[in-house]
Amino acid sequence: MGKIYVIGLGPGGVEQMTKRAYDALEACDVITGYNVYIDLIKEEFKHKNLKANGMRKEVDRCKWTLEEALKGQTVAIISSGDAGVYGMAGIMCQVAAEHPEIEIEVVPGITAACSGAAVLGAPLIADFCLISLSDLLTPWEKIEKRLDCASKGDFCIALYNPSSHKRHDYLQKACDIMLKNQPGTIPAGIVRNIGREGQDYELTTLAELRDKQVDMFSTVIIGNSQSQIINGRIVTPRGYKLQ
Repeated sequence: MGKIYVIGLGPGGVEQMTKRAYDALEACDVITGYNVYIDLIKEEFKHKNLKANGMRKEVDRCKWTLEEALKGQTVAIISSGDAGVYGMAGIMCQVAAEHPEIEIEVVPGITAACSGAAVLGAPLIADFCLISLSDLLTPWEKIEKRLDCASKGDFCIALYNPSSHKRHDYLQKACDIMLKNQPGTIPAGIVRNIGREGQDYELTTLAELRDKQVDMFSTVIIGNSQSQIINGRIVTPRGYKLQ
């Protein structure tokens, strides 16, 4: 009987993935994924049967994966970051719900919040929330409520999917919600193309963030009321006594 690995690649290319993820990909006959993610690994795994498709084809991708596993093959379906954080682990389990005979193993990866935070310093050392600004699968009203509650609770916040052509003003809307509960001076950072060619970052504040240009390859991190800039890095103290 076949097997499915649901694999998180981490933020970028092969050097960014875990050894467990690499070994799982090597063990597979077929690798499926979004074409951008297949491009990240295609040179290293060109000896495998690679199947890619476009954005918003996640269910089809999972059906391909299941079909190959039902033929007795070992198959990987890949996500960037971690497969269980806005990745393919959940939908793969749902699509395969009527086939308990197919083993599904989820292989974790480094999600953008963690890899982006490492670039910025240590902004997520204390309690934090991950919130996606994409309303393709979640109503915007629910996203607004989450932003409001998280900022009222003084959580550090990592924002995924902060903008797109259709959602060009969503980051501005999110900042306006958070600014009702937090001072505009709170440190914030933008990391673009994490772990890939063209990686860069920018330090800013919550008030300034609302007018920044971001895209789907950007991760935005906002500190809490204790966060500070130390030697060019965002640091959120946990409360240790230094003396």
